[in-house]
Amino acid sequence: MKSSQGFILTINGGSSSLKSSLFQVGPPLTPVWSCLVDRIGFPDATLTLTDMASGTSERQSIQAVHHKDCVDLLLARLEQKVGLLDLDAIGHRVVHGGHRYREPYMATAEVMGELRRLSPYDPEHLPAEIELIETLGRRFPTVPQVACFDTAFHRDLPRVAHLLPIPRLYEAAGIRRYGFHGLSYAYLMGELTRVAPHEAQGRVILAHLGNGASMAAVRGGTSIDTSMGFTPTAGLPMSTRSGDLDPGLLSYLSRTEGMTVEQFHTMVNRQSGLLGLSETSSDIRDLLACEGRDVRAAEAVALFCYQAKKWIGSFAAALGGLDSLVFSGGIGEHAPVIRARICEGLQFLGMTIDETRNGAGRAVISTEGSRVTVRVMHTDEEREIAQSVIHVLAASPRER
Repeated sequence: MKSSQGFILTINGGSSSLKSSLFQVGPPLTPVWSCLVDRIGFPDATLTLTDMASGTSERQSIQAVHHKDCVDLLLARLEQKVGLLDLDAIGHRVVHGGHRYREPYMATAEVMGELRRLSPYDPEHLPAEIELIETLGRRFPTVPQVACFDTAFHRDLPRVAHLLPIPRLYEAAGIRRYGFHGLSYAYLMGELTRVAPHEAQGRVILAHLGNGASMAAVRGGTSIDTSMGFTPTAGLPMSTRSGDLDPGLLSYLSRTEGMTVEQFHTMVNRQSGLLGLSETSSDIRDLLACEGRDVRAAEAVALFCYQAKKWIGSFAAALGGLDSLVFSGGIGEHAPVIRARICEGLQFLGMTIDETRNGAGRAVISTEGSRVTVRVMHTDEEREIAQSVIHVLAASPRER
């Protein structure tokens, strides 16, 4: 990598959103601008650009039918702010890496071919992520691009945790539990190691609760189980995803309502979870605001908290006890009432929440006497991507 201070651009594409950050390469690695494109494919799509030094933001309405439509808009706005972009590299969050990619890789032709092969594994994310890599590759043909895989954090799941109870021939086809939110979990474990190294080597449950929600059971710094499965649809109920369901539902709805596989896929990924139960909103803030007068909202919130509590109990059993619980993600970081409801009744694990600390969003929200330390931590997938890019470039030097 060049000795001068260039930039690393990170790209984090969701099913209908795109988050991006521009980092100046240090030391230290410094975020300069952050961008969020929301509601891609909808008529009310917006682009929000934030100056990381001042915290000020600018928001505009845009037309973005596909993820690739956002790239020129994003780059134009960034170049208005910093001039011609001198990029050292571009780092991409790639949700699914299958069993092959256990660490970040350069997005070579071979890697891209494998990602296309894996696209049916995760049609909600992979096609758009591939499109973004290809689009930026055409715009910056000499700039290296690095694929950072969400599945890599869970690469060492014990066999008993990644096996699915279906005929073995499907395991040979790559059908198994993979787990996701790995970039978030890697960052959180790095932060936990920094602030409480002894805890990081213990029995930890990481709870990434946002629009997508999952948990990971970590022992000795290694993921031993996780709530999401072959796809990010499994596990906890989420904003619009169902989480775990009886697989018999597909055949039942097919027989009784003529529902197709594609319609079922749409239902469990975009019409279920908090949105499906409440029939009003996928945003838990909206549901908390009206739960006192809308039983549907109240039931959606109650189910979310109940299922989260169950997963904590399950993972505590898998870990053989619990030393630390870490809340993160948009809900985990910013919804103290949800944290309190999830932890209510978990005193049998040695967990006690301090109401004042929790309400104030303190870094540690458990009481002094709690055997389990309960933390609230900000996650930063974009920084984790940028750090991964630096490591890959250092291992693969090239002339520029």
